[in-house]
Amino acid sequence: MNRETIIVDWNVVATTQSDSFLRAQQLLARFGAVASTDLYNVIVMRVNDPSEFLRAFTDRAASDPRLLNSIARIVPLQRTFDFSEREEFEKRATAAILHFASELEGRSFHLRVKRRGRKGEISSRSEETLLQTVLIDELAHRGRPGRISYDDPDAIIDVETVGDRAGLSLWTREDLIRFPFLKVD
Repeated sequence: MNRETIIVDWNVVATTQSDSFLRAQQLLARFGAVASTDLYNVIVMRVNDPSEFLRAFTDRAASDPRLLNSIARIVPLQRTFDFSEREEFEKRATAAILHFASELEGRSFHLRVKRRGRKGEISSRSEETLLQTVLIDELAHRGRPGRISYDDPDAIIDVETVGDRAGLSLWTREDLIRFPFLKVD
């Protein structure tokens, strides 16, 4: 894999074990287009169907332990968007997380932002607080309040940024047990 390859519309983010970057790239190339980034041990991918990728990756990891020995964390993303500044990130992230509101009605959850790049411009903690507040307000408005919980929540929303692109996924408690390599918390 050429390290200069760029995937503009990635929908999977992976981090590798420190000594397994090239091996991880080779193993992941079986599932879709793979590219390195200018960030340490961060790989992005484009897959046709993130849900199918998750199933195929899980099956492959069960039969080939080298995969999980090379990958520290991998997350397929259900919604993605590009942004050029913090305000645009917040606007687009807000719109994207509201698509998950119906799945969070009356449930406990929290949100994590994993920022890669844009240091000093985007604060993971500040964005987590903002986006959680948006969801809590929306759920209250619907009459089906949710609550923030960090202790065994029903769901976690994972927001991943790499440079000027972001993606989000909602993972239930059951998903996190079934797919331990997600490591969203």
